[in-house]
Amino acid sequence: MLAAERRDFLLERLQRDGAIIAKQVAAELGLAEDSIRKDLRELAAEGLLQRVYGGALPVSPALADYTARQSIAPENKRRVARAAAALIREGSTVLIDGGSTALALAHALPPGLRATIVTHSPTVAAALAQHPSADVIMLGGRIFKHSVVATGAALVEAASRVRADQFFMGVTGVHDEGGLTTGDLDEAAVKRALADRAADVFVLASREKVGAASAFDVLAFDEIAGVITDAEPDHPVLQRLAQRGVTIIAA
Repeated sequence: MLAAERRDFLLERLQRDGAIIAKQVAAELGLAEDSIRKDLRELAAEGLLQRVYGGALPVSPALADYTARQSIAPENKRRVARAAAALIREGSTVLIDGGSTALALAHALPPGLRATIVTHSPTVAAALAQHPSADVIMLGGRIFKHSVVATGAALVEAASRVRADQFFMGVTGVHDEGGLTTGDLDEAAVKRALADRAADVFVLASREKVGAASAFDVLAFDEIAGVITDAEPDHPVLQRLAQRGVTIIAA
């Protein structure tokens, strides 16, 4: 099999199965496992998949920049946002992450909700500036332009003063093997710092993120209260997560 044919075969297998196990594919094709690993490295370098130990997973479409992400599955994000908003209790203190789904959550908050919203996202803060009854606290720091959120030591220091009831956290990938992931190391660290300040952490995961993976781990599944998603309940990743005891909240 020529290199170009192997490439097409691997991408088709990834689309069909949602994962590639290098050893299995090598045995199936009668090739050395190193050859398959080399192919996977090249495909990953082109942004066509995410390499993981022993193989590869689909790359998340949410790795695009903030402007581009606004146009990816907006109705999916609105469904997730409405389900998340329904979990917020009157009088609570809530951390909201940055990103396009978090922005949809800001727009989904009922106008009569009396709560304190804490965020490190200028866009989320601006969206809530005219909310009639929510108090809004903006955490500052160096702006990570890709996601338009504050990051860095100043942000972590400010977050350490917060005690929140809930944190609604965005990720770029949700996978039972690949975990909860995002595409930037510093952003992953900020998400963990914010998660540490909340009693319950809920993951905002519109369906295009389920089954995908990115380079950097955020949290383990046993550290979250649930995954809010509009993916089909019979999605194999969600079924495997549910079997492990992860709470799946349908949007």
